[in-house]
Amino acid sequence: MIIDFHVHTFPADIRDHRERFFDDEPEFKLLYESPKSKLVSAEDIVAMMDEQGVDLSVVFGFPWRKPETCRLNNDYVIDAVSRYPDRLRGMCCVDSLNPDAADEVQRCLDAGLSGVGELAFYGCGIDGECQLSLDPIMAMCRERDVPVLLHTNEEVGHLYPGKTPNTMIQIYETVSRFPDNTIVLAHWGGGIFFYNLLKKAVKETLKNVWYDTAASPFLYESRIYSYARDLVGIDKVLLGTDYPLLKPARYFKEMHEGGLNREEMDAVCGQNAAGLIKLPI
Repeated sequence: MIIDFHVHTFPADIRDHRERFFDDEPEFKLLYESPKSKLVSAEDIVAMMDEQGVDLSVVFGFPWRKPETCRLNNDYVIDAVSRYPDRLRGMCCVDSLNPDAADEVQRCLDAGLSGVGELAFYGCGIDGECQLSLDPIMAMCRERDVPVLLHTNEEVGHLYPGKTPNTMIQIYETVSRFPDNTIVLAHWGGGIFFYNLLKKAVKETLKNVWYDTAASPFLYESRIYSYARDLVGIDKVLLGTDYPLLKPARYFKEMHEGGLNREEMDAVCGQNAAGLIKLPI
């Protein structure tokens, strides 16, 4: 079974009139002002899955500042999952700094979504205020035993839209704050898993952390797969395409080039994710 753990989708109002949503949403404008930045429907995703041989995708929207837009996007995800119950699972996406964020998470989880994410802090990184804002959401997800997907990225290297000012310390502090939560760090966790080479503290702190591969072909050489296998174990790596940014075939190619065998690719491409979302293999 092939599971893509990182896919974005938007309702028709946003797909067809994105410019109407730029006001008071600087992060959305930053990422999607260019018409080259695709916005896709649930139908588009299922068609891509059929083309690429993907069995199931985990879909979510965007961490909107405006509660009404946040609800609009989450409602679309809830509806999409109900229309494609064998192909899609959904995550609730919120701006955790919004006072109503925890209520929205509860509403979405009660409606059958499978977790929370992709939560992102594009302007400030995951600073102290952001970490504090995650407390009620993490408590709810911990109680319900569902994963939380956090946007992270590397500190160094080239700049690109969506690259936040997060630091390794912020990522590490966030994970440390919630040791009993199941946390998925998008985009390889910004490379934080390399610190598993340290002899003390880090391995224990990161024990409940998984890493998705979203945007990997744009960021890392293919050998990152073998490094991740050796440093954290292949069972902690999840296929995430960030579709419509890229399609799965690009990732399959890089996994093979990166030295993964068939069994290891099967784990990354489905078995690991199935365990997180309680899906029978």
